[in-house]
Amino acid sequence: MKQEPAQTIAISALGWLASQDTVCEAFLHTTGADAGQLRSAACDPGFLAAVLDFILQQDEWVLDCADSISQPPEQLVTARAVLGGGDQMHWT
Repeated sequence: MKQEPAQTIAISALGWLASQDTVCEAFLHTTGADAGQLRSAACDPGFLAAVLDFILQQDEWVLDCADSISQPPEQLVTARAVLGGGDQMHWT
């Protein structure tokens, strides 16, 4: 997966997160972000990786989110790896 599709999946996941009151409140509390920052940080790959990290903590969230954004759950994991640089080969 390339960077652009990974960001698209993560932005969709952010939309799902924002629509889930309890999950979104937990995310905001955990990260110290506020609701206004969700919109402004949506183009930051590091922030999007943090969104996916948070969602990936709970199987129920992963399944719910994946269903909501019409993606296989594995795509959330793949997108997270790409946003964190996991799409680059390391030969060390």
